[in-house]
Amino acid sequence: MSDTGTGTEAEPRPADAASAPPLLPAPGSGPEGPVTPGTAPETDSGEAPRLGSFLARAAAATAVLTVLGAVLGLVRDQAIARYFGASDASDAFLIAWTVPEMAATLLIEDGMALLLVPAFSLALTRRAEAGHAPGSDPVRDLVAATLPRLALLLSGGAALLIAGAPWVVGVLAPGLADPRLAVDCTRLTAVTVLTFGITGYFSAALRAHRSFLPPACVYVAYNLGIIGMTLALHSVWGVRAAAVGVAAGSGLMILTQLPMFLRLVPLARPRLPRFGRLRRRAARTAPLLGFAVLAPVVLFVVSRQSQVLVERFLASTLPAGAISHLNYAQKVAQMPMVLSLMICTVTFPVVAQAMAAGDREKARRRVERDLALAGMVVLLGTAVVLGYAPQIIEVLFQRGAFDVADTDATAQVMRVYALGLLGHCLVGALSRPFFSSGRPTWFPAFAMGTGLLVTMGAGYALTYRFGVDGIATANAIGISTTALLLLMGLGTRVVPIRTRAVALSLGRLTGASLAAGVAGWACAPLVPDAVLSLAAGCLLVPAVFFLTGLALRSPEVVSLLALTRRRFLDGR
Repeated sequence: MSDTGTGTEAEPRPADAASAPPLLPAPGSGPEGPVTPGTAPETDSGEAPRLGSFLARAAAATAVLTVLGAVLGLVRDQAIARYFGASDASDAFLIAWTVPEMAATLLIEDGMALLLVPAFSLALTRRAEAGHAPGSDPVRDLVAATLPRLALLLSGGAALLIAGAPWVVGVLAPGLADPRLAVDCTRLTAVTVLTFGITGYFSAALRAHRSFLPPACVYVAYNLGIIGMTLALHSVWGVRAAAVGVAAGSGLMILTQLPMFLRLVPLARPRLPRFGRLRRRAARTAPLLGFAVLAPVVLFVVSRQSQVLVERFLASTLPAGAISHLNYAQKVAQMPMVLSLMICTVTFPVVAQAMAAGDREKARRRVERDLALAGMVVLLGTAVVLGYAPQIIEVLFQRGAFDVADTDATAQVMRVYALGLLGHCLVGALSRPFFSSGRPTWFPAFAMGTGLLVTMGAGYALTYRFGVDGIATANAIGISTTALLLLMGLGTRVVPIRTRAVALSLGRLTGASLAAGVAGWACAPLVPDAVLSLAAGCLLVPAVFFLTGLALRSPEVVSLLALTRRRFLDGR
């Protein structure tokens, strides 16, 4: 196996994290340290805003839209649970939904972003260096050379999926008694191979241009499409209505971003150069899209999403409803992880541009702070899930065909699954710097492949005895293995982060999370009403989390509370 050496020695590790500076920015500073007026990088419009303030606003707006999309995702899951419960029909839809889920990870969330954000960042850098000189536009050349080919390739993939749907279902869930409904749903959702690819392309281009709102809206549009079709057609088409909604929602994702994409990357050109000249310009503009760079990214993303394939393969051998219980538990438990990764989504272009400019110190500071912020958010969410899983599932899903037994089974799975949330968050955060350098690096694929093998082995060992709880345990073990490997490898291969300081910081936050989760677990049954109990938990768990963090001298908690206190005093 080959990896990317940077030729940069890692910095000496501090003897203790308490002696190291906090990984969160100090009050009054931006994400890259104190911001001096007039030193922030200029935008395309020629303005020079403070980078820290811009990223904070972008992260806040993205988080709000992400929460809205997640809430609509819960409404979507509630509609499916209400009309189809945890049954053969919901299992068939979820098996068909495996393909859109993998396509979303590969083409929207991870794969396309890891490839195209650095490519567009490089093209924008070269455009800025060229100024307004006549001739080619590196950004337009990149789009002209890649978007048509991508659309053609993905169209062929969608057609193959439609034709091979019976074989795909047979591989994904060989234990189904009657696969015909799953085959129908797979064919209806096959169009997402194309639509998600175009959505991911637009999202990467817009984020590289530091336009974050349209990409953050895509899951709002997607879930509205699914909800609308499910509510309108479930009585006529059954669960196939949800599959039609997946296709309709994926089309809305494209339309949500198209106006801004055309504004920032206009496709019309007065005079098009010859094809050979276009290819030469594109090769100079997008060296990051060569096969040597593309292959490791694709293998990493496919290996990561294959964990879902392993889980559903194993769950298909269990009684009906097992796949649904696992799915509902994952969807709810992953919300803290999704919110935490919004920080990395917004700052990824900053890391990519720092790596392209050779400023590894700036990249190091940014990555360390991202890990600290993302870890704090996901571990606080983990504590809520551990303490109040039954109440969360009861409030969200217990109605219609989804009964008390389904609530108990799903809550138990969600608590086990939550043990791997920090691992999922770290994998998402740590993988981005690996692919920002533009050099082929196989280490993330190796780490993810190792984690996948651990998941498979643990899954086969635990599923027979523990059912879906064993599958969730295997997922947590496998993804945590991958996160540990990536954390150990990042500092020596790409960005010289202070691995020990980061690990100690996350360890203290984990201790605070466990204390808060145990407090919630003990107090949740004291309030019989699920809604009131959950409301009390939303106050209790954060209070215990931050108090424990202070007691453990967590630099992130101390810095955040100091910043909050200063803002409060300034506002008085």
